[in-house]
Amino acid sequence: MAAIRIVPVTDADRAAWAPLWQGYQRFYEISLSEEVTETLWSRALDPAEPVFAALAWDGGAALGLVHYLYHRNSWTLGDSCYLNDLFVLPEARGRGVGRALILHCHAAARAAGCETVYWHTHETNSTARALYDRIGHRTGYLQYAMTDG
Repeated sequence: MAAIRIVPVTDADRAAWAPLWQGYQRFYEISLSEEVTETLWSRALDPAEPVFAALAWDGGAALGLVHYLYHRNSWTLGDSCYLNDLFVLPEARGRGVGRALILHCHAAARAAGCETVYWHTHETNSTARALYDRIGHRTGYLQYAMTDG
C-alpha cells in the first residue's frame, strides 16, 4: 500500500472528485443542484477565489476530499479557515485519511496566514466526532442557520 498523498485539485481531477462529492451528499442525505456543484468546482480551480479543494490519493485511487475557504473574522486580525466539507470513502475509513485531509487544510490555512481552522459536523456523526475530539477541541458553540424558502 502506497502512502496517502493529499494534493490540491487540478482541472484533470474532476472525474476522481465527482464521485466523492456525490458520496458526501449521500452521506448527509442531501442533493445539491448541478449548478451548485459546477460553481464549487469552478471556485476551487479559480486562484482569485478563497475556496480550495484537495483529494487524498492512494496510488491512483482517490479516497477522500476536503473543501475549505478563507474568510475575515471579527475576532482576529488574520483570516479564519472554514473546513466546509470532508469525506472519506467508507472502505478507506480508519486508515488516517480524514486526519491527513484535516492536517492538509490546517497547514494550508497556516501558510495563508489564517489564525484558526474550524468545522462543523452533524451531532449523529459519531465516527467523525471521535477523530475530531482527538485533533481539535469543541468550542461549545451551537450552529444555527436561516435559509430562504
